[in-house]
Formats: sequence, C-alpha cells, structure tokens
Amino acid sequence: MNIYVGNLSYRMTEDDLQQAFAEFGEVTSAKIITDRDTGQSKGFGFVEMPNQSEGEAAISALNESDVQGRNLRVNEARPRPDRGGPGRNRY
Repeated sequence: MNIYVGNLSYRMTEDDLQQAFAEFGEVTSAKIITDRDTGQSKGFGFVEMPNQSEGEAAISALNESDVQGRNLRVNEARPRPDRGGPGRNRY
C-alpha cells in the first residue's frame, strides 16, 4: 500500500518518517520529496507498507496527529496523472 503523508515538518528525516509508520507494521520504504535545486523538503512524502490492513491502521492513527509540531495529512496515495510529457501526442 502506497501512503501519502503531507504537512510534514521541514526538519523531519526519512528515518523519522519510517519510525512513525513502523509502529503499525512493516515499512518497505519512506521517502520525503525534496526540491531538486535546493534539497529542501517540500513538506510531503510517501510511505510504502506491504500489508494493506497495517497501512490502513497507520492512516487511521496518524491522520491529523501531531508529529514534530505539525498535524499530518495521511491517506492512500493516488496514482499520478499522466502529464503528457515530451513527445506525446496530446490531441
């Protein structure tokens, strides 16, 4: 299960993110999205949990919870829309 985590503290590390979710089960990855030019956190990330019920438990428990002074927004990640990149026919 791929989980979106928003409103992250800019001080939060990927290890911090992984530990927050590991309380609910196995975490296969935790990634904080950063600005490609500055390396600064964009304030959101994604967590991958292989077990659906553990992922749902983490979402229920962590959504709107205070972590490092910020109320997290946690939900199941939606697939990225196709942006029709270079070389794609948009008609």
